[in-house]
Amino acid sequence: MAEIFITGGTGFVGDALVPALCRRGHQLTLLTRDPEKAKKRHGSLASEMQYVTEIESLTQAPEVVINLAGLGIADARWTDARKRVLRSSRVTLTEQLVTHLKSLPTQPRLVVSGSAIGYYGPRKEGVVTESDSAGWDFSARLCSDWEAAVMPLESAETALYRLRIGVVLGRPGGFLGRLELPFRLGLGGPLGHGQQLLSWIHRDDLVEMILSCIEGQLTPGVYNATAPHPVSNAEFTKAFGRVLHRPTIFRVPEKPMRLVLGELASLLFEGQAVVPEAAMAQGFTFRHPDLDAALTDLFS
Repeated sequence: MAEIFITGGTGFVGDALVPALCRRGHQLTLLTRDPEKAKKRHGSLASEMQYVTEIESLTQAPEVVINLAGLGIADARWTDARKRVLRSSRVTLTEQLVTHLKSLPTQPRLVVSGSAIGYYGPRKEGVVTESDSAGWDFSARLCSDWEAAVMPLESAETALYRLRIGVVLGRPGGFLGRLELPFRLGLGGPLGHGQQLLSWIHRDDLVEMILSCIEGQLTPGVYNATAPHPVSNAEFTKAFGRVLHRPTIFRVPEKPMRLVLGELASLLFEGQAVVPEAAMAQGFTFRHPDLDAALTDLFS
């Protein structure tokens, strides 16, 4: 049992992570802008947790820190103003967290900090592992700076885990939540040519990877939090259509979408085949390694 401080605990990943941590008996403190809203979200679990609105509320270092904060990367067009908001919610908040923790008399035993596979930038060919270098586009620079912001916490006292998270599949909400209605209406289809690669992970496997870090089953370092088998957009589209028993014949043209979404469209029409080499090398077992089984589990 550990005292754990969480940023991003009221988000899509937090919805599954927080209950899992509570079941293991950990004592949780969550950073949130709206404690009352967070309590309603967590229901009966809320009585087991503490909520704070400022990082500075921490007067002593928690044993474990889980840093998952960050506004949705695909929630709005990437205007200059939106880019600043995305950086603030990730990089600036992480810098504030690090600065405050370093000012405390003791340090956390362990830190798990989220990043994303956007770190690698678009990759049309080849498999991407943790040893590959960062990309050059906005998403890659954002993730690179996000990871750099947390690095000062790594020390002889503090084990640091950096998770580069793929597209998280879960219900309700998230990536699938946006697609479910059009697919159920028979309006789903490949994006552009459909050959862009999608590196995904079942939300339960992501939670299990975070727990494996906390419980010392993985050594400190960088981990791709993705399933072992990335797929093309066309393969994902067919699999999702099969699970929902719906046709997927309406191809989404690329040029009009790029005009509407601007730079954000790169998330839809470009990708990379990211594999979790580091986790698999240490024997981490995925409950949902294959897309068809993962979707069936979520929609059974």
